[in-house]
Amino acid sequence: MGVTMKDVAALAGVGVGTVSRMINDVAVKASTRKKVEAAIKELNFEPDASARALKTKRSQTIALILPTIWHPFFSEFAYHVEESLSKHGYKLYLCNADGDPQKEYDYIQMVKQSKVDGIIGITYSDIDKFVSTNLPFVSIDRHFSEAVTYVTADNFGGGKLAAEELDKRGCQKLVYIGGINQYPNETTLRADGFEAYCKEHHIAFDSLKIPEPIADFATPIKAFFNQVKAFDGIFCVNDTMAIEVMAALKTLDKAVLRDYQLIGFDGTKMESSRDYMVSTIVQPKQEMAAAAVDLILKKVAGEQTENRVILPVTFVSAGTTKDV
Repeated sequence: MGVTMKDVAALAGVGVGTVSRMINDVAVKASTRKKVEAAIKELNFEPDASARALKTKRSQTIALILPTIWHPFFSEFAYHVEESLSKHGYKLYLCNADGDPQKEYDYIQMVKQSKVDGIIGITYSDIDKFVSTNLPFVSIDRHFSEAVTYVTADNFGGGKLAAEELDKRGCQKLVYIGGINQYPNETTLRADGFEAYCKEHHIAFDSLKIPEPIADFATPIKAFFNQVKAFDGIFCVNDTMAIEVMAALKTLDKAVLRDYQLIGFDGTKMESSRDYMVSTIVQPKQEMAAAAVDLILKKVAGEQTENRVILPVTFVSAGTTKDV
């Protein structure tokens, strides 16, 4: 038979109720806590997580909803969320939504059934009617009709920064390329910031905004550049789009650096030790994950939180822009 709370209590010289309260995060005297922690360590006692969840109504698990695990930004963000949660003794439950709002709705129901304590969500689906201020939910890069807490990078500032960096490098005709989602989200501010800088500095620009979901990148990109002949600087809504643009332009005999400079958004790497895939506006993914975890755990605990957290972005040159 394994070690029980009764064994821990006997070794620590306290009652079983005291051990139970401490394990379930109820305050006990510091001197008592030290004795119980020492007994737990000596006996290698592991509390029954399921029994604890029944008593505390907490599962010590947070769900993370991602649109897809195949996008490098989402997978790296998930890594940082899991790392941050583990520091707080929480586990991660991953939902790969893959464009299915029913999956996201099912995870929201898991919160109501106490199977998970809360949700961090990167979602572009029609779940607005299911999300409320009463639900322990933290959104990434998307706001809802209710005042749901969200964490985002400075998308508008990032768009301005991209235009500024292309301007600095001598580009005179700029282009923005990105997708348009039917549900409001902060990523649309990247185009707004880019266009605002161009207008403010009287720089000629064009924009291509493709309705999502995008099944075929190449066709609209090629059609656009067959019309827009004179361009020498491109900003894309994300790094994945930037790579698609380079591939499409290659078929039109246009080469990066020789014919144009290119900046993406996100800060995508294939591996942590490698360089970024394109020159890019880097989102602070680790800081965003830590902020989201801090907010969701405060919500789970019933604490008041900020409604919005905006974190700064940076530009990194990585081979698709010229040296200044």
